Amino acid sequence: MSGKEWGEKLRLALGKCKYVLLVGLVGAVLLLLPTGEKTGQTAPAAASEADLFQVESMERRLETALSRVEGAGEVTVVLTLKDGPRQVLAQDGSASEGDSQTTRETSTVMASKGSGTQEPVALQELGPCYRGALVVAPGAGDPQVRLALSEAVSALTGLGADKISICKGK
Repeated sequence: MSGKEWGEKLRLALGKCKYVLLVGLVGAVLLLLPTGEKTGQTAPAAASEADLFQVESMERRLETALSRVEGAGEVTVVLTLKDGPRQVLAQDGSASEGDSQTTRETSTVMASKGSGTQEPVALQELGPCYRGALVVAPGAGDPQVRLALSEAVSALTGLGADKISICKGK
């Protein structure tokens, strides 16, 4: 068989199977693309804290709400966190008794997402735990305004009055 005949047969075979080859090539490319997930690894539940909660976003929401308090003026809020948002994960445990000792083992319960990936099962999602708050407002010289601001921040953050500082601003 000459080189010319061989090339003609190859061209005809490719012409008949071009769609099958194209689908196979697209499938191979899709399998090689990164998905952003880590297969087979268990990431800590708090790994996506930035996605779950933004301190700056909460500060802006508080500023907007507190600025509407009568006599407060334009308010600036600064929050500090003791702990960020977190998840309570499902745990599976077992205990075994041996020679005068008890061995306990616990492991995080994992759920399959398909495609060989697993993620921990969250029983509960807990919000952030605030350490303190600073509120600066032009109207903070008035005791009634200070009280209203303190109560509002306490209600929204769970902080006690001793953790909230309200200062008079310009």
